[in-house]
Amino acid sequence: MNNQTKLVPTPGQTVGPFYGYALPFDKDNELLAPGSPGSIRLQGTVYDGAGHTIPDAILEIWQPDAEGNVVQKTGSLVRDGYTFTGWGRGAVGNSGVFTFTTVNPGPTSPGSAPFISVAIFARGLTNRLFTRIYLPEDTEALANDPLLSSLDPERRKTLIARRDADGGLTWDVRLQGEGETVFLDFQ
Repeated sequence: MNNQTKLVPTPGQTVGPFYGYALPFDKDNELLAPGSPGSIRLQGTVYDGAGHTIPDAILEIWQPDAEGNVVQKTGSLVRDGYTFTGWGRGAVGNSGVFTFTTVNPGPTSPGSAPFISVAIFARGLTNRLFTRIYLPEDTEALANDPLLSSLDPERRKTLIARRDADGGLTWDVRLQGEGETVFLDFQ
């Protein structure tokens, strides 16, 4: 090889959709068994910039338990139906809809706004995206949250879930365009 040859960088590989063959596992979206005391359904739809649903995304969530404790138990990859580990992974179906069985997270400190951390893997992304899902009820805690209070009100809405009639949560992801979800940048 000639030492004078100038190498040109190649384009980065996107994170999907091929990961769908290796990442999903049995009961990956059940942080606890459906129907368990205190369980709720977290659901939503993933949309692209044109407003079309994305059928091949994967979401991962991390959250504290209902009392606000950050869970440090093993067993996330082998669900036993009893142990709440605070972590789950859910593939988006052909309709673009994801669903998790989890609990309402509690605040990790007095007066703080409870939230669920989210990572999104989808076709066309060169890296995963990070964001949060906040519970809608405690308006004072939401107003005092450092992240939410740094955003204008329209952008803030993209991080707050809607409470369903059955007690569950609905939260949609818009990867770009009008109503784009706020994504976090970790250096």
